[in-house]
Amino acid sequence: MADLRTIKIDDRLVEVDPNLTLIQACEQAGIEIPRFCYHERLSIAGNCRMCLVEVVGGPPKPAASCAMQVKDLRPGPEGAPSEIRTNSPMVRKAREGVMEFLLINHPLDCPICDQGGECDLQDQAMAYGVDFSRFREPKRASEDLNLGPLVETHMTRCISCTRCVRFTTEVAGITQMGQTGRGEDSEITSYLNQTLDSNMQGNIIDLCPVGALVSKPYAFTARPWELTKTETIDVMDALGSSIRVDTKGREVMRILPRNHDGVNEEWISDKTRFVWDGLRRQRLDKPYLRENGRLRPATWSEALTAAARAMSGKKLAGLIGDLAPVEAAFSLKTLIEGLGGRVECRTDGAKLPIGNRSAYVGTARIEDIDTAAMIQLIGTNPRDEAPVLNARIRKAWARGAQIGLVGEPVDLTYDYAHIGNDRAALESLSSREISQETHDKPTLVIVGQGAIREADGEAVLAHAMKLAENSNSKLLILHTAAGRVGAMDVGAVTEGGLTAAIEGAEVIYNLGADEVDVADGAFVIYQGSHGDRGAHRADIILPAASYTEENGLFVNTEGRPQLAMRANFAPGEAKENWAILRALSAELGQQLPWDSLAQLRQKLIAAVPHLSRIDSVPENVWQPLELRDPGRASFVYPVKDFYLTNPIARSSPLMGELSRMAMARRASPAVAAE
Repeated sequence: MADLRTIKIDDRLVEVDPNLTLIQACEQAGIEIPRFCYHERLSIAGNCRMCLVEVVGGPPKPAASCAMQVKDLRPGPEGAPSEIRTNSPMVRKAREGVMEFLLINHPLDCPICDQGGECDLQDQAMAYGVDFSRFREPKRASEDLNLGPLVETHMTRCISCTRCVRFTTEVAGITQMGQTGRGEDSEITSYLNQTLDSNMQGNIIDLCPVGALVSKPYAFTARPWELTKTETIDVMDALGSSIRVDTKGREVMRILPRNHDGVNEEWISDKTRFVWDGLRRQRLDKPYLRENGRLRPATWSEALTAAARAMSGKKLAGLIGDLAPVEAAFSLKTLIEGLGGRVECRTDGAKLPIGNRSAYVGTARIEDIDTAAMIQLIGTNPRDEAPVLNARIRKAWARGAQIGLVGEPVDLTYDYAHIGNDRAALESLSSREISQETHDKPTLVIVGQGAIREADGEAVLAHAMKLAENSNSKLLILHTAAGRVGAMDVGAVTEGGLTAAIEGAEVIYNLGADEVDVADGAFVIYQGSHGDRGAHRADIILPAASYTEENGLFVNTEGRPQLAMRANFAPGEAKENWAILRALSAELGQQLPWDSLAQLRQKLIAAVPHLSRIDSVPENVWQPLELRDPGRASFVYPVKDFYLTNPIARSSPLMGELSRMAMARRASPAVAAE
């Protein structure tokens, strides 16, 4: 770290890193500097001029604090500390002038603008503006853009801060937005009027400091002060992004990101942000029993009695779905194994070794990507499997990291060295001599589920671990299912995997496993939130809460236990997952030893102690696997359609529309601009 430098801010001496910008130094000192274009995760544009400060002894005009570093300040007379002022008459006059210019062409849309109540321009006009305008000429107007079904545009409100352009270019890795023209004719536009082709485009809604870019699905539905805000965790992928769920009454109105430097920074994918309309549709809101080939509504008493009768004395198997919280997985495991049955959470066939956390989680943290000099991807397409993680890899690449890929070539928004498509490429990579220079650099190996889902998955994983060992790399297993790591942690697995678990089973208890086809013959009890594939096959349906409707524990892809909090209540007669299993256990005469979620968590933590360390990543003991020949097949990526990976997404009309648009884009040939 550079030596600290003492500077004076508003007559107060502070010590700061000389590489900081003035706006960052002021923030460290607890002084607020207004800004529109500056954002700490984007490059510096310096074009809104709202962050002006006075540099004492400098030019006789205010300086943009976002574009000037502390080390650029001249020392005062006789070596006195450099001085800046953030609230002098010069600064106040400058800010009022900037605000007056910004409001010259801004429409008076506040009563009907979706940004009203959480608008930076409103707040800063109140704090730093004046209550009159000297402008009498007609206001300028701009045409609205069609950016697709997610982002609604009102470009007359745009103040040309260029945050959206910088985000799409630098973070999302697309080049469809830009600014054209000069002066009054300048405007933000999209290249050839294209819609945005990114699964992270919704983040420009949060970045826009005015109401120029707003959420199209949320438009005109609620005001921010009407909403109840709940901080929770996303389950659309295994990253465990921190989110805020805003509800109005019993309905989820929108989902926004929360800042978490160790996981998602402050971005979320479009599926995470817009999947909320799927929480309202295709819901299971009452129990059902199948009679004469047809499902009929039933009471809870009937359904639980029928389920207990079906399970008594039979050979049982339990399947745990991708979105099941740890408490539900632990409850099902305890119940089914107590009745002599088997449970399995690896429903996609992933060959994740039982009990070896270094092999099914790895040894790396997500934030290790930031400092990695080399990143080797094996059988994964992170752009579809975890878009926010992919943006983090792009950030490392932009900083100079080298990226390698073993798998089918795909557009990852950054350049990479393509090593090969198949197991042979991985085998040659893992047996290669690593130079001392490479060995000494911080490196990372990321293994996707596509690499380990075939019969030779454990051999592939062994070679990936050998590559990590040879190159002194950290290993990260990139999961696609939010509930998988937690279920593995509690031991909800069977030696031999899915085939061994359901072999000879007369009754299958399906806990939200909608990505697996259950063959005819077995009696199926389905517990889940949506009428998806699992419910269609079921003989008894027990309606359960979704991820926003119950408190639950999830463990993300790096092994970090996280708490999901209830934001709203389940529809109709649907109940919390653990409570359904507790009630069923009483009907079976095999009562689970807890009566509340708190008691269940006590038993859970006694069995798996690291689950008590919420939001910390436990270190895993390195246990390399035995090397075997992995065969010669090519790697196949696990996510075929980013927008339709789970029952909530498949119930969402918006996700269906995005899926169709993505398919049409892939089918149409690229058009060159002449």
